[in-house]
Amino acid sequence: MKKSLLLTFGLSLAVLCGGARAQEQKGKTGSRVEPDPSVLRDPALETDSNKNLKVAQHYFKLKKAYRAAVMRSEEIIAGNPNFSKIDEALYIAGMSHLRLSRKEGSQPPTLKPEQHRDEARVYLSQLVNDYPESVFRKEADKELQSLGGAISKTVGNQ
Repeated sequence: MKKSLLLTFGLSLAVLCGGARAQEQKGKTGSRVEPDPSVLRDPALETDSNKNLKVAQHYFKLKKAYRAAVMRSEEIIAGNPNFSKIDEALYIAGMSHLRLSRKEGSQPPTLKPEQHRDEARVYLSQLVNDYPESVFRKEADKELQSLGGAISKTVGNQ
């Protein structure tokens, strides 16, 4: 009886310590802007969006399947505009459209090159305008130079 009680206590302690350690590491990434705590987020929607983002990252980085990456990113952008990592979804959508305009990757483009460039400019402009502290901003700015610069917020809201 004492052994099972001791074992149960030990396992409980290990789980609690492991959870606290995971929380510690979460905040140490340093790779992105901290989410605004005043924004209410649905935990289930946040989980679903995180899964879609992981799939989009996989398509974008490993598979070079830019059409698939665009679809996953656009699903996040449309379905969860308050997503804590929306800046990365905008980046993947914009860069995927840009690469499709250049006929790069493992999938053929779905639009004319100029249409893909226009879509890339919209997504990358939104990233630059709405998330100036994002780690993706520097590369987005660089690519926007070749696309004619960022679209200003006033033009996009008309």
